[in-house]
Amino acid sequence: MMVCHCHSLTDRDIRSAVDWMRAADPETIITPGKVYRALGKKAECGGCLPLFMDTMRDCDSFEVPDILRGLRRATTKETSDERRRKGHRVP
Repeated sequence: MMVCHCHSLTDRDIRSAVDWMRAADPETIITPGKVYRALGKKAECGGCLPLFMDTMRDCDSFEVPDILRGLRRATTKETSDERRRKGHRVP
């Protein structure tokens, strides 16, 4: 199935890249940017990213490595807002 029309990437291309990256480094975190780079491409319009992400998640080898699970700490008020003013986001 065609996932990215800008670069003619199929679900098979994405799955192959994810499997290759996992085989090369079992402890890596796989992101869409890394998959694009592994395929020698760059995201252009971004319209494919929801389907791209779903395709990545469906891969058997996509899961987060055991050693990296549970690293997220509970956020506190001090770190959750990163000491920014309340109106730091662009509307």
